[in-house]
Amino acid sequence: MIPTGLPRTVHADLSRVIESLGMITPRWNVQILTTVAERPLRYTEIKARMPWLQDGQLHPKLRRLTAAGLVERTEHGTRHVSYGLAARGAELMPVLTVIAAWGGTHLEKPAPHQPDAAGAPTATAVQDIEDSLVLIAYRHATPILWSLQARGPSSAKAVAADAMPGHGLSAVYPRLRQLVEDRLVDTDGEEADYRLAPPGRDLAPVYRALSAWAAGRPLAAAAAHSVWGRLSAPSQSVTGMWASASSRLPAPAANTPLAVQTTPSAQWRAGELFSHQGRIPARMPAVASAGGHRR
Repeated sequence: MIPTGLPRTVHADLSRVIESLGMITPRWNVQILTTVAERPLRYTEIKARMPWLQDGQLHPKLRRLTAAGLVERTEHGTRHVSYGLAARGAELMPVLTVIAAWGGTHLEKPAPHQPDAAGAPTATAVQDIEDSLVLIAYRHATPILWSLQARGPSSAKAVAADAMPGHGLSAVYPRLRQLVEDRLVDTDGEEADYRLAPPGRDLAPVYRALSAWAAGRPLAAAAAHSVWGRLSAPSQSVTGMWASASSRLPAPAANTPLAVQTTPSAQWRAGELFSHQGRIPARMPAVASAGGHRR
């Protein structure tokens, strides 16, 4: 468990969430999980859908996802092996939908989405999920956000005591500056006034869903949380203030268009994220530059 100065029950919950983020955040993991979500695929089929990954990259990722219990490897016979979602991976899919909804609201793309010849968007929900995860999985980002949610406006010293015990006070300032730059945290420049920005407060359904999944509870249990409160309407934040991390996905033609479900749901069916009927709403160009982390 990570060291924090938060109360024991909060600390245990936070540690599970951070461990879960560590399982799904590594580059391309979400893409792999959503690729095998509809039905089990053979390795060659997965490779064909993700041609930018070399064998030396794809094989280890499949092994790690299998070891983590998210992917199930099935041997059907000699030289016939398929990979599909394990039960734990299937339970993660509605959580990814919640993350995609947050990204669809708060991540700014360089330009409005342009449909391809078939009318499907060129940007995908997978990119929204991965870019959102980059922001909150950055080292100490999630503990700091939880501290500010639990405490309200706080000094850097108080945040450091909660989120980074054992580190010198000077170590918390670069983390706070990054979160301010990413528009998850606001400050007036006063020592005692770091607080969650509207997009940071709107992470509540994301963290509630991650907490429920990490504890093995159904997503319906994410309606309330000891730190992130009860399910409520999102904060009135201004769309257009976000710039996502530069896309890590290759040419759009290689991607499968995904639909974003804009409200958290406890129900998910295989193929929901892959519906061609859904459309990701276009977002306005960035008003100000605010880049996420690059990998």
